[in-house]
Amino acid sequence: MRIDWITKLQHLLQTMAFSLAVATAQVIFQPERPYAPALAYSIFIGLFIWAVIDLGRHLFPSALETGWPTGWAGLLLVLGGILVGYFLGNALADLACRSFGWYGDGPRLDPATELRNSALITVLAGVTGSFYFYSINKAAYLQRQMDEAQRLANESRLKLLESQLEPHMLFNTLANLRALVASDPPRAQAMIDRLVSFLRSTLAASRATQHALSDEFERTRDYLELIAIRMGPRLRFSLELPTELEALPVPALLLQALVENAILHGLEPKIEGGSITVRARLEAGQIVIEVIDSGVGLAQPRDAKGFGLAQVRERLSSAYGAQASFTILDNPDGAPGVRATVRIPAQTAASAP
Repeated sequence: MRIDWITKLQHLLQTMAFSLAVATAQVIFQPERPYAPALAYSIFIGLFIWAVIDLGRHLFPSALETGWPTGWAGLLLVLGGILVGYFLGNALADLACRSFGWYGDGPRLDPATELRNSALITVLAGVTGSFYFYSINKAAYLQRQMDEAQRLANESRLKLLESQLEPHMLFNTLANLRALVASDPPRAQAMIDRLVSFLRSTLAASRATQHALSDEFERTRDYLELIAIRMGPRLRFSLELPTELEALPVPALLLQALVENAILHGLEPKIEGGSITVRARLEAGQIVIEVIDSGVGLAQPRDAKGFGLAQVRERLSSAYGAQASFTILDNPDGAPGVRATVRIPAQTAASAP
């Protein structure tokens, strides 16, 4: 088992703080006792108990949910830590106190009382410390399980949204293809080629909840080329993706929903059609993606059938929570059309949710 030394250091510091608290409590209840010896005994005993238990537990088979030895091994480890802490800790503390004169010139406490107090404090400290570290290990395991369950739930929600969106687009494409087969076979052949390319990229995207922004742009290009065959000169489009953003991860199908919404509710109702610009930029640690159309604007309700924009909001909420935002507004300065803007955290592939 790989040892997390940063966590071990945290445990050591927590043990030292606990030992300091024990020494302080002893002096509070026994004011006649010098503080330095109490601190020395508490620190040495706590150090040996921690070393035996927290480091020694990796020498035994451990339960996955707690990282603690199973069966009798766990109980024997705690008992061994207490015994080692008591004998070695007391011996080294006594040596340090004698060497540095920490006992002082005052009267020594009764040896029997000192032995009883020391044994009681060692047992209580060992049991309390063991239970504490057992509890935090189990809590960490449960948190990991919750995070994994949340991740799987988010993936399931995203897959469900994909299953809603894909048939919607495919049914429209197949209906248009059926009409072109009879009226314009060359355009039908071109549409089939684009459809094959689009489905191939969709298959690749479906194997993960996220992919590179460049893949999302290429998939969007296939989609727009497919729609351009049907709309002809009524559709003009451009895609602008800076090179430095190409590898950043984004949710699959994000752009298609925005572009499809712009076409269905922005350009198609407009007799002369219009243009769509898809672009991305980096701003204040966020990826800003804009889909700008020159269609009819927001005068007509958009997303009337429940697709598109609702899916975008759901996908962003599932993947990023409050870290992401989505707005759709009329273009500024009275320009025709609508601007849909998505902002998501700029993350590397390794740190993506």
